[in-house]
Amino acid sequence: MSGNWKHIIHGFRDGFPIALGYFAVSFSLGIIAAKAGLTSGQGFLTSFFTRASAGEYGTYTLISVRAAYAEIIAMCLVVNLRYMLMSAALSQKIAPGTPWIKRILMACCITDEVFGISIAHPGYTPPSYMYAAALLSTLFWASGCAIGITAGSLLPQHVVTALSMSLYGMFVAIFIPPARRDRNVLYAVIASFVLSGICAVAPVVSQWSSGMRTVVLTIIISGVAAWLKPIKTKGDGAA
Repeated sequence: MSGNWKHIIHGFRDGFPIALGYFAVSFSLGIIAAKAGLTSGQGFLTSFFTRASAGEYGTYTLISVRAAYAEIIAMCLVVNLRYMLMSAALSQKIAPGTPWIKRILMACCITDEVFGISIAHPGYTPPSYMYAAALLSTLFWASGCAIGITAGSLLPQHVVTALSMSLYGMFVAIFIPPARRDRNVLYAVIASFVLSGICAVAPVVSQWSSGMRTVVLTIIISGVAAWLKPIKTKGDGAA
């Protein structure tokens, strides 16, 4: 078996568990997308090219309230900024001499989980390995969203409401573990809840759309947290 095919098979193998998890989460996203008025085809395409649960959730939510394009773009940029850092880290795992087009395609394949298995790959990460893992997981992700949209239009309303809550459960599961380990994260989470409530009733700010308030609060809270409690590294002289 040639090396390229071996990498592809390994990519499919490592990407399959990710794909199963993606299907379950994107099904819930499909329920949200259905409420926003998207068709199954539209949901499939947006999920295929986005592959970011928080970004898609924010997009569908803003679409449902007829937000401006600028708000949607700003929200996606802020929510998905972490992928720029992941791309920078992954660049150290790419073999010297890899064509620039392959580097760009690898960057486009990045999701949290695909980045995890790619950065953990022994030695340099082969582009074909990452392509295979991303392709399989992306197909499951996009299909789950499309099926969720179809189910959202067929299932009874109380079932749709119950299924849509699973996405909120996923978000809770994301921030609760780090909040328990690090009090600074906990304080940032509490601040986000408190400030969101205040901004919802405060003069002037309450007139902004919910999407714009979320973007502004995300930048302010994360900026203040990084300034007051930066993560120390060995180079900073941390013990």
